[in-house]
Amino acid sequence: MRLTSVLLSPFYALQLASGAKSFADNPIIGSKTLNRMGLHAKRVSIAMEMADWRRRSLAGLVTAEERRDYQENGYVTIENFLPPEVFAQVTSELESCDFDRYDMLQGTTVTRRALIDDSDLERLPGFKAARNDPRMTNILRYVSSHDGQPLFVLQIVMALASTPSKEAAADPQTALHSDTFQPTAKCWLFLKDVGEEDGPFSYVPGSHRVTPQRLAWEQAISENADRIENKYSARGSLRIMPHELTALGYGQPVKMVVKANTLVVADTHGFHARCPSYKPTTRIEIYGSLRRNPFLPVTGMHLASLGFVKSRVNRLIIGAMDLRGKLGLKGSPWKPAGIGKAGEWSKRLKLPDA
Repeated sequence: MRLTSVLLSPFYALQLASGAKSFADNPIIGSKTLNRMGLHAKRVSIAMEMADWRRRSLAGLVTAEERRDYQENGYVTIENFLPPEVFAQVTSELESCDFDRYDMLQGTTVTRRALIDDSDLERLPGFKAARNDPRMTNILRYVSSHDGQPLFVLQIVMALASTPSKEAAADPQTALHSDTFQPTAKCWLFLKDVGEEDGPFSYVPGSHRVTPQRLAWEQAISENADRIENKYSARGSLRIMPHELTALGYGQPVKMVVKANTLVVADTHGFHARCPSYKPTTRIEIYGSLRRNPFLPVTGMHLASLGFVKSRVNRLIIGAMDLRGKLGLKGSPWKPAGIGKAGEWSKRLKLPDA
């Protein structure tokens, strides 16, 4: 073991009681010996049990139908989510207003975050009503099992055409994967129709539940973490091939081909992916996420719920990532794209010649 690993071993050990997931970056989490003794599998099992326990106290936040959909499928879908007048105002503001934008390039796909912190919403009453809709926040809280404050942004996914043989290499989000070993919630309030060729979100129903086969599969991976070739899997976001799903007790992915104003909230511990598109596409949504320490015995006490954090959380996150890069640590994948229309094609992508 390297000297730095020895010196940092107390820090690595403390991470066992957190949401840390990387086999590659933490020699204890990635230890073949400890994982053969069941370390990773035990963390998964405890995280699931704790989430179930917390979620029971949050059941009143959602309807019986939403609870049933989540328990059965791992996701909740609500059509015509926003009132018609609010949705019309949101779409009008989307087309006419400028936003502070940040782009992340992955292969041939740019994911844009157009910020909707409190200061941005002073001139965007439609987006303000949408972002602050308590129903969206409450479903995220229930699915994540935490009564915390979700992060919300206006998200635009711009993708060049993929080829079937290179889609996973071009965009890592097109490979079926689980975000982490714990339940975590993400939502997409789609502001435009999403068709078959528009890179729809897909999800494997029921894969948020840990079957005995799933636990054995994760155990086997953890025992050979040093042999994981995919860098995202090595960092704890496990990839899986569609033909492997049946052996784990699951079916095949369902594509979320939906109309505008449809809300989808999913537990991204379950297997999911962004479907590749074989034409240039732009997908636009209000995106939200909520993930906290999986071993917390309480649902509240979330730092992001504090007023001075909640009001400008996106800018605080971007600033923290920039500072991390300046300190010589892992830099931010998000690059400023300036002020402008949310759906304007990113300069980081180049459309093929007509």
